[in-house]
Amino acid sequence: MHHPQIAQRVFHTPLLAAPTKAAAFIIGLGPRLIGAEEIEVVGAEASPEASRRARASLLDERLEEGMRSGRLGAYRVRDGIAVIPVTGALIHRGGWIGNSSGQTSYEGLAAQIEMAASDGMVRGVALEIDSFGGEVAGCFSLADQIRELREKKPVWAFVSDHAFSAAYAIASQASRIVMPRTGGAGSIGVIWMHADQSAALEQRGVKVTVIAAGEHKGDGNPYAPLPESVRADLQAEMEQLRTIFAETVGAGRGAKLTAEAALATEARCLLGADAVEAGLADEIANPREAFEAFADDLYGRRPARPSTSAEGKTLMTDKTNQPPAATAPAPTPTAAPTPAPSADVPTTPAPAAATPAPAAPAATAPAPSAASEDPKARIQAILTSPEAEGREELAKSFAFNSDISSAEAVAHLSASPKAGAQQTLSASIDAEATDLDAPAPGASAAAPSMKDRMAARFT
Repeated sequence: MHHPQIAQRVFHTPLLAAPTKAAAFIIGLGPRLIGAEEIEVVGAEASPEASRRARASLLDERLEEGMRSGRLGAYRVRDGIAVIPVTGALIHRGGWIGNSSGQTSYEGLAAQIEMAASDGMVRGVALEIDSFGGEVAGCFSLADQIRELREKKPVWAFVSDHAFSAAYAIASQASRIVMPRTGGAGSIGVIWMHADQSAALEQRGVKVTVIAAGEHKGDGNPYAPLPESVRADLQAEMEQLRTIFAETVGAGRGAKLTAEAALATEARCLLGADAVEAGLADEIANPREAFEAFADDLYGRRPARPSTSAEGKTLMTDKTNQPPAATAPAPTPTAAPTPAPSADVPTTPAPAAATPAPAAPAATAPAPSAASEDPKARIQAILTSPEAEGREELAKSFAFNSDISSAEAVAHLSASPKAGAQQTLSASIDAEATDLDAPAPGASAAAPSMKDRMAARFT
């Protein structure tokens, strides 16, 4: 067998992969892996797919350069959002293969998710998904990790253009799933392929004898046809894994796609609007435009779309952009009732009270808001302003952890003491607070004390 380390990832192991993709892989690469001239695929039809160069990202083209240069596991941050590509075949413990093979390891994704969770510069995470699936091992642990992350920071999945099987297990854990009109999602199922090499070996005059201790130790070996009893056991195992898959999807999608509804799809792959109608996705949109909308939601530049948490709660509610609560109008003052005229008391008309109308407040120009500024230009304006010198930490906080405009941030920086001045001012305040009678440094003995000055000020 040629390349056994790759073949063992494909044959005789459960896979979360779209069936047509699995069959295409077997037909295209199977002969080279096991040394056969041709392989017959039983029970699946392969659809030929034109090969294309895998791009590292459609949301941030700089990722492609980073991936080509060999920097593994280093996501890029755009507008405070970590962009993490989930592309190609998804594998467990695949660091030895390398990203040039068009495969992504669960370990690499898990490391990036962990980094994003603790990265103060990251306010949200974008999962860019283009994958037909991969291995079972490692997939559901990564899904649980993403579901935990979204309780701390919003996570959106951008499907461009495939999120099948293991890739959908990952996408389903996001706060929101966006896909283009031609995008596909689903294939909530498990596949297991058995390579029967007995006929090929017999042709070559090779007969393999399997000696196993334990009745089921040799089940599914490639040197004999698959017995029906072993097939039934493997089918039961696949159903068990499919149930775990559906439960994972249900935990991620909540009421939008329950575990029962996920099982009811029977591993179908749905496109575009059909996927949204079935609850597999939330929105049909251009991935780049949807990414900009994600950034707008994060920074309060537009009302946030409701997203479902693992418990069905609503996440990312934008309170800053909500309309102000309606208030009851102020009551209009009414004149006191005039007593009825009496025959004994002459009446005279009361003079009208002259109440001057309140002056209308002067119109003021509205303060600039962060929504009217380009996010990158706003951050740069704050961090590079002269007022940021000596106030670097405060400037970073205004730039990345607030929604105020650059003009407001610069005004606050200007009014704030610098780091060194703050320390001197604090020391001076502490000295005065501990001893009000102590004369100021350099003051003459005749100068009044702090206590006397304070007493004179309030008398």
